[in-house]
Amino acid sequence: MTYHLPAGKALGGPYIVDVTPEKANWGYSSLRVLELPPGGTHSFDTGDSEWIVLSLGGACAVAVGDDFGQDTFELHGRRDVFSGVSDFAYLPRDARATVTSAEGGRFALTGARCTRRLPARYGPASSVPVELRGTGNCSRQVNNFGAAGVFDCDKLIAVEVITPGGNWSSFPPHKHDEHRPGEESVLEEIYYFEFAAHDGTPGLGYQRVSPSGPGRDTDVLAEVRDGDVVLIPDGWHGPSMATPGHHMYYLNVMAGPEAERAWLICDHPDHAWIRDTWPDQPVDPRLPLYTAPETSA
Repeated sequence: MTYHLPAGKALGGPYIVDVTPEKANWGYSSLRVLELPPGGTHSFDTGDSEWIVLSLGGACAVAVGDDFGQDTFELHGRRDVFSGVSDFAYLPRDARATVTSAEGGRFALTGARCTRRLPARYGPASSVPVELRGTGNCSRQVNNFGAAGVFDCDKLIAVEVITPGGNWSSFPPHKHDEHRPGEESVLEEIYYFEFAAHDGTPGLGYQRVSPSGPGRDTDVLAEVRDGDVVLIPDGWHGPSMATPGHHMYYLNVMAGPEAERAWLICDHPDHAWIRDTWPDQPVDPRLPLYTAPETSA
């Protein structure tokens, strides 16, 4: 199994990234990235999965319906992932959806196989909690648009993380590959990366995933660049390292078999102590890069 998919290696049909449970050889998590030209449109069936449509750059209209009616959501989006929080649209399973963009853009479709059919909904940017996590060179920004306890889904958990250049995130390394009620949940995870360029020079970073025990042998040390994907079926994941001078963005998509939709993690025992140092250090003054707007546009 290849866990690091460089840009262009996860193509599928109209998508520049197309990760499905079948392709990832797991049960729940999906990610598609759709690139539309000005005036472009794309229709798809949601099938057995729920989806959140999120702008990576640009605005779009999302129409979703079935035999009983249709909803249309206008997403204002954003210029790029480093410029602001985006609004989003939730699409239920067993529906037909169409994404249309007058000016063109790139849009993430974060998905998870599910059993419950929840109503289609619009998520305003103003409702997205922007969290500053860690301190010092472990400082990062988390946009919790689809986090458990923030936005209601059946299985899907999705968040964005921005790591300033030179910092480490997903640290201490952690895992979520065992069912331990109240302590750890089983979640498959996808990382999708983008980087801020500097004077036209593209950015890059590094991602580590290491085995967490017998039968869990995921092992990755990858140089990651714009459009790369890392699949994490199990294992200790972290650090995610941003090279100096280039802010790093990643979109996390998670889902799994647990009855309770929760992000419960276990820190690597060799590195958990780092959390104890955070109260003694300031948060990186470059953060937040931005905050959610006070009201929806």
